[in-house]
Amino acid sequence: MKASFQAQDDVIVITGGANGIGRELALAATEAGARVVVCDVDEVAMQSLTKANSKVSARRLDVGDRAAVMTAFADIENEFGHIDGLVCGAAIQPRAEVRTMDPADWRRVIAINLDGVVWCYQAVIPGMTARRKGSIIAFSSGLAHQGWPEASAYAATKGALIAFVKSAAKEVAQHRVRFNLIAPGVIDTPQYRAANAGGDDARWRASIGVGSPADVVGPLMFLLSDAATMTASLLSRDFAYSACDA
Repeated sequence: MKASFQAQDDVIVITGGANGIGRELALAATEAGARVVVCDVDEVAMQSLTKANSKVSARRLDVGDRAAVMTAFADIENEFGHIDGLVCGAAIQPRAEVRTMDPADWRRVIAINLDGVVWCYQAVIPGMTARRKGSIIAFSSGLAHQGWPEASAYAATKGALIAFVKSAAKEVAQHRVRFNLIAPGVIDTPQYRAANAGGDDARWRASIGVGSPADVVGPLMFLLSDAATMTASLLSRDFAYSACDA
C-alpha cells in the first residue's frame, strides 16, 4: 500500500526548517500542494532552500524570542490568510556535563527547545480554534526516556515537551485542533552530526542505525493530515532502516 497526501492551499509553518528533517518536509509538502513557510536563524540554509524550491517562503526567526514569534506569525497569517499546520522543529543540542554547564547555555536550550514551542503554540492557537482546524507537531526524543551523557539539557526539554503537549492538546481538542509529538529516532542531520561526532556516531550506527531526514517525512505528513484522527499522542520511530538492512 502506498500513501499519498494532498495539501492543496494548506499553509504549513516549519520552525527550524532550513536543514535536515524540516527541509525535507518543506520540499515534500510543497509537492503535495501546500504553501510552506520556513522559520529559522540559518539564513544561508534558508537561501539554499528557497533557491532549490521557489514555492517555499523563508523568514528569519529566533523562536526563543516571544515577541518576535508573535509578530512573525501575525505577519504570516496576514499574508497567507491562515495557518493549517505548524511543525515545531527548532532545537539546539550543545553537549556538556551538568557539573560544568554554563548557566547561559542551559537557559538557551530551554528557551529554544521548550519555550519556543510554547510561544509558537500561543501564536497559532487563536486562528486555529476560530477556524476549528489545525495540526501542531512537536519533536520529542528517545533521550527523554533513556538520557544520554552530556545531553541532559536537551533530554530534559524533550521530556518536558511530552508533558506539555499532552496537557495543552486537551485544552483545544474540543475545537478540533490536534497537537501531537513525534520522536523521529536517530536521524542524520546537521544537529545530529554536531552533537554525535566520533564515538557516539559509531555507537549509534552499530546499534539501532542512523536514518535519513526523508525517513521522517511520511510520519510528519500523516500527523499533519486529516487521517491522523488523534491528539496528545506520541508517534515514535524507534529504529532506523539502516539497522535492519545489514
